[in-house]
Amino acid sequence: MVNEKNVVESRLTGPVRVVGVGLLGTSIALGLRARGVDVILSDASPTNVSIAEDYGAGRRATDGDEPQIVVVCVPPDVTASVIVRELSAYPRAVVTDVASVKKPVLDAVIAAGGDVTRYVGSHPLAGRERGGPMAGRADLFVGRPWVVAGHPAISYQTAAAVDDLILDLGATLVEMTAAEHDASVALVSHVPQVVSSVLAQRLVEAPESAVNLAGQGLRDVTRIAASDPELWVQILGANAEPVVEVLSAFRDDLDRFIGALSAPEVPGARREIAEGLAAGNAGVARIPGKHGLDKRYAQLVVMVDDAPGELARLFAEVGEEGVNLEDLRLEHSPGAPIGLAELSVLPEVSGRLAEALAARGWRIAG
Repeated sequence: MVNEKNVVESRLTGPVRVVGVGLLGTSIALGLRARGVDVILSDASPTNVSIAEDYGAGRRATDGDEPQIVVVCVPPDVTASVIVRELSAYPRAVVTDVASVKKPVLDAVIAAGGDVTRYVGSHPLAGRERGGPMAGRADLFVGRPWVVAGHPAISYQTAAAVDDLILDLGATLVEMTAAEHDASVALVSHVPQVVSSVLAQRLVEAPESAVNLAGQGLRDVTRIAASDPELWVQILGANAEPVVEVLSAFRDDLDRFIGALSAPEVPGARREIAEGLAAGNAGVARIPGKHGLDKRYAQLVVMVDDAPGELARLFAEVGEEGVNLEDLRLEHSPGAPIGLAELSVLPEVSGRLAEALAARGWRIAG
């Protein structure tokens, strides 16, 4: 339930209708309820609505509802048809959606005769490995990019309500065209999914002895390979052209690398390999760090005993030393008595922190 004493005033007048109460829909609803917004819940599954309602995400629809905004959070293959339906059912509402592909949805809404003067697509780049209403979190979007894909048929004044919704949820508003968005997510989201899944296929027939050697590198690269295949078939099918373009360029890079590695003694081969690896360093350096800044952090690897409370003690003692954790990765092999905590901190404090933790009895692995 929402604590009225802790409610922060919303930019919206409400109510907001959320169609589809899976992870994203429920998280949107919870975030808005935390600001006191009247949220209407709708889903093809009555059970999902009941669960979301029990978690305090909003209320069921009634005949007299007149939403200010409708947020469509349904699978990509039905997003356009639901948008058209909601535009017709609520002629005073602005409608947006959170599908991960934007141009095909916009084109389909136009083709179906939907009133695109009241529709603008959007896409929050946030998620979790779990799905469904029980996985919803009110803070899921805090600090995360949220794209609004404007188009000529909608005015800035009309789209402003969607901007307010995004800012209410603590996300960072990013404006792009639908085509720019789809090309961008092909590179930073859709192709990584394909590469991760294709690499993970190599593990299916791999010897158990090899799989048991898996370290953090393999876990990092294959983590998203555990994603829902049915959802990704829809996403990749809808954004096929930009994805194929990036994959083709990636294939060319990989072919050059394979060619050099196949004959490493040939003059120029080792330079080709080194330049490929160095280009990877340069690419990683461009990935935004904490708070969206291009920063490189120092990494400190601490050995943590596999015992209750040890990780919490490490965090507390880092805080006592006045150091802020910029990022964290954990590695723990099954059956091992210790885990490894890779702490990312500002370079200027890494040496001091390593000495302080060692003095406190922590074992520094790197």
